[in-house]
Amino acid sequence: MTKTCLECHEKIVGREDKKFCSDGCRNAYNNKINKDSNNYMRNVNNKLRKNYRVLSELNPDVKSKTTRAKLLSKGFDFEYFTTILTTSTGNTYHFVYDQGYRLLENDMYMLVKKES
Repeated sequence: MTKTCLECHEKIVGREDKKFCSDGCRNAYNNKINKDSNNYMRNVNNKLRKNYRVLSELNPDVKSKTTRAKLLSKGFDFEYFTTILTTSTGNTYHFVYDQGYRLLENDMYMLVKKES
């Protein structure tokens, strides 16, 4: 039985478990599967990535503090986050993946990083 490439449908030569005829076809196939399906999704993912970069830059350790103005000046968008965590003491943190923030007093924010 001959196998064909999942991307270009050419005959595959080599190992029995190969799925692609070349690295180029493997990359093209996976890029098609993993691409954002529409502009809205692409824009949301870009904003989440940007927010994550800003939080990571301002919080190189596990905890730090910053101002709302500094977050905004770096392009942070408070509308985009991945989860909300409310602690047993009633504090609410917004997270972008493992980077989180909590509003303190006077437009100050506590930045935290979840430990893996």
